[in-house]
Amino acid sequence: MKETDLSKRIKELRVRLGLSQDELATTSQLNLRTVQRVENGETEPRGDTLKRLSNALNVTPNDLIEWTEQEDRGFLTFLNLSALAFLAFPLLGIIVPLALYMLKKDKIKNIDYTGKRILNFQISWCLLIFLSYILFIGSVIFHFNIHIPQVSFAGFGLLELIMISVPLILYLINTLLVLINAFRSYKGIQVVYKPAIPFLR
Repeated sequence: MKETDLSKRIKELRVRLGLSQDELATTSQLNLRTVQRVENGETEPRGDTLKRLSNALNVTPNDLIEWTEQEDRGFLTFLNLSALAFLAFPLLGIIVPLALYMLKKDKIKNIDYTGKRILNFQISWCLLIFLSYILFIGSVIFHFNIHIPQVSFAGFGLLELIMISVPLILYLINTLLVLINAFRSYKGIQVVYKPAIPFLR
């Protein structure tokens, strides 16, 4: 099994204190095999085991957990950036972050908050972008009778310019929000994706 950040941290602290696995097992009053399995990432210490190891390593359980969570800021940053998949196709901006969110759900600090904010915004954005496409296509096919002053630029009427500009502006806003929030996650600051309909709470 893959070694986890928590197992690496426990091993690092043990080595820093100059303890062997056997000595850590004795100090923490745990079985040697348990210590070996924890350090190899074969099991994740919880409850009493985590408390005993923390005491033996002169740290608190929260110190160990907080250290692990800080290491996962990189994943939260990646989770934000994954929403840029909307540039290839709008629905990918929901599907890719959703897959990553489900993969690490309940395993990383702040992933629930971050994941839901990203998904709420991307779902809202998709609805808006598809609505703008429908209006654009509808205006072309059905020639909606909208009374707009006859202004033209580069051969386009005002209505056409608006219909072309709206999707471009929406794409720009989405891209900027994703990049800003990826940076916020990297710095450990809560993400802000607004406006968005709170589909997921």
